[in-house]
Amino acid sequence: MKSHFHSSLLPSLRRFYLLNPKPLSSQPPPPPQIHSPANPIPQSSDSTQTHLLNTLLSHKTDPSSALDLLKRAEAHPGVVHGADTVAVLLHILLGFPETRGRAKTLLNRYVSGDSGPPPAVFLDRLLDCAKRFGFDLDSDSLVFSYLLNSYVRANRIGDAVDCFNRMVELELYAGVEYMNIVLTALVRRNMFEEARELYGKMVERGVGGDCATLHVMMRACLKEGKPEEAEEYFRKARGRGIAADAALYDVAIGAVCKTPESRLALVLLGEMREMGWVPSGRTYTSVIGACVKQGNMVEALRLKDEMVSCGESIDLVVATSLMKGYCAQGKLDAALDLFNMIMQDGLIPNRITYATVIGCCCKNGNMERAYELYTKMKQMGILPDEFIVNHLVRGFLKCRLLEDASKLFDEAVDYGIANVFLYNNFLAWLCREGKVSEARSLWDKMMRNGVIPNAVSYNNMIHGYCRIGDMDCANNEFLEMTQRGLEPTVFTYSILMNGYFRNGNAERAFNVFDDMVDAKKIPTGYTINIVIDGLCKVGQTTVASDLLKKFLEKGFIPGCMTYNSIIHGFSREGAMNSALNVYREMCEGGVTPTVITYTSLINGLCKSNKIDLALEMWHEMKTKGIKMDVTAYSAIIDGFCKRRDMKSARELFSELLEVGLSPNTGVYTSMICGFRNVNDMEAAIELHKKMITEGIPCDVKTYTALINGLLRKGDLQSASDLYSKMLSKGITPDINTYTVLINGLCCKRQLEKARKTLEYMNRRRMTARVHIYTALIVGHFKEGNLQESFRLHDEMLDKGLIPDDITCDILINGKFKGISALPRTSRV
Repeated sequence: MKSHFHSSLLPSLRRFYLLNPKPLSSQPPPPPQIHSPANPIPQSSDSTQTHLLNTLLSHKTDPSSALDLLKRAEAHPGVVHGADTVAVLLHILLGFPETRGRAKTLLNRYVSGDSGPPPAVFLDRLLDCAKRFGFDLDSDSLVFSYLLNSYVRANRIGDAVDCFNRMVELELYAGVEYMNIVLTALVRRNMFEEARELYGKMVERGVGGDCATLHVMMRACLKEGKPEEAEEYFRKARGRGIAADAALYDVAIGAVCKTPESRLALVLLGEMREMGWVPSGRTYTSVIGACVKQGNMVEALRLKDEMVSCGESIDLVVATSLMKGYCAQGKLDAALDLFNMIMQDGLIPNRITYATVIGCCCKNGNMERAYELYTKMKQMGILPDEFIVNHLVRGFLKCRLLEDASKLFDEAVDYGIANVFLYNNFLAWLCREGKVSEARSLWDKMMRNGVIPNAVSYNNMIHGYCRIGDMDCANNEFLEMTQRGLEPTVFTYSILMNGYFRNGNAERAFNVFDDMVDAKKIPTGYTINIVIDGLCKVGQTTVASDLLKKFLEKGFIPGCMTYNSIIHGFSREGAMNSALNVYREMCEGGVTPTVITYTSLINGLCKSNKIDLALEMWHEMKTKGIKMDVTAYSAIIDGFCKRRDMKSARELFSELLEVGLSPNTGVYTSMICGFRNVNDMEAAIELHKKMITEGIPCDVKTYTALINGLLRKGDLQSASDLYSKMLSKGITPDINTYTVLINGLCCKRQLEKARKTLEYMNRRRMTARVHIYTALIVGHFKEGNLQESFRLHDEMLDKGLIPDDITCDILINGKFKGISALPRTSRV
C-alpha cells in the first residue's frame, strides 16, 4: 500500500523555490504583461505564482503552448516561478510522448541550478501537484526515473541517493534502467557501501534489476577485491530467476577464477557452451589461469585446445600461465618447449614470461639454461628486475657457484635493482656456509650502497656468528638490531638460544628465553623444540623431559622432532629405560616414530649391550614399513660388530647394498673394528681398500682401528706405514691413536719410539691415559729398567692419574709375566 503524502514535509519557508532566482537586492521593477495587454500579471510574488500556475494548467492539453508560456515568462526578469511551477509543467510535458524529451531537458536544467529544494522536498512537490491538479501519476511514472537521471547528470550523487531513499519510503519506483544509472555512478566513485545498500533495498522490494544491474554490482565487488561476493550476487540473482546473458557469464567466470573454486568456473564455462555462446578469449584465459593455480594442468591444456578450436589464438598470457603450471609440476622440458613454440609463432615474451622459465630453470638446477635465457632477455632490450636476479643468485648459490652468483650480484648493483631481499639471500647463504667474514664485507657494501638492513638481515648475521660459535658477536648484532629500532622476532630469539645451546651455555640460552617472554613474544613450536633439543645436547635430558611436561600443560602439542630429541638424549646418556618410556609415551600420544626415533633407540641399546632388544626394535621398524636409511643400518651393524657376530654384520652390510644405499665411513669403520676384534685383519684390510676405491674417506677412528689390528698381529711395519699415510692426509691422531701406538710399540719393545710418542703427546698438551703409562711401565719392567718404571709411575702421579691394579701389581709384586698388552677391556 502506498504511503500518504505528508504536508509536514513542506515547510512554509521552502514553499516557493525559484527557477534560476536572482538576488533580492537586484530585483527589477514589476514585470510587464506576459500574455497580452488585457491579461496583466499581479505584482505580488504569491499572485505571480498563482497566475503562472493557473495559466499553465489552462494549457494541460497543449504541452507545447505551456512550455512556450514559461519561456515567455522567463524573458521577463520580474517574473518568478518556483518548484510548483516546474512540477506542473513537468506533469504536462510527460503526459504526451512527443514532449517527454523536453521534460527531461527542463528537469536537467532545474536540477543543475544552485537553489532548488532538497531531493525529498522536490519529490514531495511533484506528488502534491499531481494530487492537487489531477494529474495521473503511477508508482513507476517516468518523472521519478528522469529525476534520478538528472541528479546523476548534475553530479549530485548524494542527492540521487536521497531521492531514491525517499522514493522507497513512498513505494515509488524508477525504471530499472535509471536505477542502474545511479548504481553505476556510485561504483565509479568507489561508493561501494552506498551501492550495496541501494541494491539491497531494490531486492527487498522485489525489484531485482536486470543483467545490467547485476553486471554493475559484480564489477563493484571485483573493483573492491571481493570476488567471492561477486559470485554470491550472481548465484542469488539466478536463484531469483534472472536469466544471465553471455556478458554476465563472462564477469561471473572472471570473479570465480579469482577464488579457489576453479571447478565452478569450469561449470559456468560449460553452461555457456551449452547455451550456444562462444566464450571470449579473455574468459578462456581466466579459466586456464585458475586451473593452473589449482594444479589442474589436464583441464588447463584441454581448455587451451578448446580455445584454439573456437578460433581464439593462444596469447602470451595463456602461454605464460601454462609455463607456470609446467614449472609447478617440475616439468622444465615441457615449459621450455612451450617457450620455444611461442617464439617460433612470433609471440614476444615479456619480463613475466622470462621470469617464469628462468625461475623454473633455477629451481631445477639448470643454471646454464637459466643464464642463457637471462642473456637473451637483455639482448631483446628487456631489463632484468629484482625477482629475476633473485632467482638466478639463489640458483647459483644452491649449486655452489659462488663466482657466478657474485658476478650477477655486482651486475644487479650496477642496474640499481639490488634490494635488501637480494642482499639477504646472499647473506643467508654465506652465513649458512660459515663464511661470516665474507658476509660482513657484503653487509658493509650494502650499507655503502644505501640499502637499509631489515630484521631478516640481522637474523642472518646472528645465525652466522652462532654457527661459528662467536656468541659475543652474535649478541652484539642482536643489540645493534634493537638500537636501530628493529623489533626482534620469535625467530631472532630462537636463533640466539640455539647458538648458546650449541656452545654448551644453557644458562645464557634460558636468559634469552626469559627476555623473549618479557618482550611478550609467544614461543612457537620451533622455539620449544630448540629449548628441548638444546638441553638434551648439553646432557640435561631429564630437565628437558620435565620442561616438556610443563609445556604440555600450557597446550603445547609435541611432534616427532620433540620426542626424538629427548629419546636421543637419554640414549646418548645410556638411560635406556627412560628413552623407552618416552618412546611409549610418544606412541600412546598418537605420534608416529620415524627412522630417526628407531635409530636413536637402536644405537643406545647397542651401546648398553642390549643387542637383543635392539634387534627387536630393528624388526619392529621393518614390520611397520619404515624405510631404513644408512644411519639405521649403521647402528645395528655396529651392534653386531660389538657382539662379534660378524656373520650377521656381513648379511646386513650386503642388504644395505642390495636396497641401493651406499655405506658411509661409519658403517665401514664399524665393520673394520668388528673384524679386528675377531682377529680377521685380512677382511679388515679388504674393506679399507674398498673404501679407498669407492672414494669414501677414512677418519681417525678408521685408521686407529686398522693400526691397532696390525699391531696386535705384530705387523709393526704395516702399522707404521698406515700411520704415516694418515698423517700425510692431514688427519690428526687423537688420544685413542696414541694409546694404540704406544701400547703396540711397547709390546714390540720399541721403547724409545714409545717414549718419543709420549713426549710428542705432551707437547700437544694431550693428557696420557693410565693405560699408556701402564704399557710403558710394563715395557721397561720387561727390559729390567726398574728405575725408568718407577720414574714413569711418579710422573703419572704428578699428572693426577691413579694407577690401576696392573700397574700396582708390577711395581709392588713384580708380576708382569704374561702381560703383553693392555687389558682387553681397555683396548680401542
